[in-house]
Amino acid sequence: MRTLIQALRTKELRHKILFVLGMIIIYRIGSFIPIPGVDYTVVQQCTNEMTNNQENFIGLVNLFSGGAMLQLSIFALGVMPYITASIVIQLLRVVIPRFEALHKEGQSGEAKLTQYTRYLTIGLAVLQSTTIIVTARSGALFNYQCSQVIPDGSPWNLIVMVLIMTGGTGLIMWMAELITDKGLGQGMSVLIFMSICSGFLPQLWQIGWGTDGTDGDWLKFGIVVGVLTVILIFVVFVELSQRRIPVQYTRRMIGRKMYGGSSTYLPLKINMSGVIPPIFASSILAIPTLIAQFDSSAGWAEWINANLADTTSVWYIALYALMIVFFCFFYTSITFNPDETADNMKQYGGFIPGIRAGSATSRYLSYVMNRLNTVGAIYLLFVALIPTVLIMALDLNSQLPFGGTTILIIAGVGLDTLRQARAQTEQFQYAGFLFENTDHTEGK
Repeated sequence: MRTLIQALRTKELRHKILFVLGMIIIYRIGSFIPIPGVDYTVVQQCTNEMTNNQENFIGLVNLFSGGAMLQLSIFALGVMPYITASIVIQLLRVVIPRFEALHKEGQSGEAKLTQYTRYLTIGLAVLQSTTIIVTARSGALFNYQCSQVIPDGSPWNLIVMVLIMTGGTGLIMWMAELITDKGLGQGMSVLIFMSICSGFLPQLWQIGWGTDGTDGDWLKFGIVVGVLTVILIFVVFVELSQRRIPVQYTRRMIGRKMYGGSSTYLPLKINMSGVIPPIFASSILAIPTLIAQFDSSAGWAEWINANLADTTSVWYIALYALMIVFFCFFYTSITFNPDETADNMKQYGGFIPGIRAGSATSRYLSYVMNRLNTVGAIYLLFVALIPTVLIMALDLNSQLPFGGTTILIIAGVGLDTLRQARAQTEQFQYAGFLFENTDHTEGK
């Protein structure tokens, strides 16, 4: 709260905050504008009758778009294509040497990778918008509760709808980059955060109040709020935790100056993979469910609908947990390279006390990361499965306003934005202090 008050008192930061709020308002308005060719009355009827789980793929896309996907609005895809493209480009660094070389080039290489990410985002937007329109027209998007969402099924009408949804994704990407450059915080993260919060409080309130004020349960409401508060505190504590490995730099004479001789540390987070493992796990488990909806009478489709469509089934929980553990280790091995870190330390004269530089340092870092990944995987399992336990214990019928992915995003984005706001506040305070001292000196 003190950081926010100080930021509002600073003119430059106040303008940044107002700019971010303006972009958020435009983003939320676009989430309610339907695509031409969609019967909005039927869409409202379908969304009111269906029950959607936030932990499957459709629920995640709808969650990241702030409910815009099930509304079939111009921003129906939300930020999901950009997130997918960013993850794919990051994973391709291991497969394509050109991408790894661009990553090592610094700012110019990162700009080129960002350009590739934008191209891939548009391609994924075309693919995802086509899939959503086809599934909505067949009724699979709303669990076959209604199939008259798109009355006109002509090719020209469908092409126009795909182009509008793709253009909406491009506009969201541009707005997010504007927030990053001229606003406060990381643009995509801010939009995701606001999308989640837009439907979070109404769904939470519905547990206690009910749909019409008569079928609510305030005891369940209190339990859910209490558990959510405890989990958020726990997540913030773990996300701020670090394993600090001490690093000593030797003194080096370059020309006439002496460099090095300092002591520092290498910070390693407990959860290096972030929110990626739950997203990947839920997305992959949703693919068989989507395929089974097109032939629900087959034997294999009945088994999938009985065991994988329900997030509280034993099969779903077991596969979900295994995939989270796998992607936790897999994604961390891609984003953190012990050999590269050890080589960089050796190049600049750094070493870990008691560990020889080079391959011994790399083996030690791998050993530490494996232990951290084990703790991080257990932590992700706990956060991801707590909502499922609540649904089963309180008999909420999947009407839970938060999931493990939701909690991780809210805590992570909130901490990152607060950290940036505090850093910029201190920067402007120091700048003002220096300018005031300069003016006094010149006056004398």
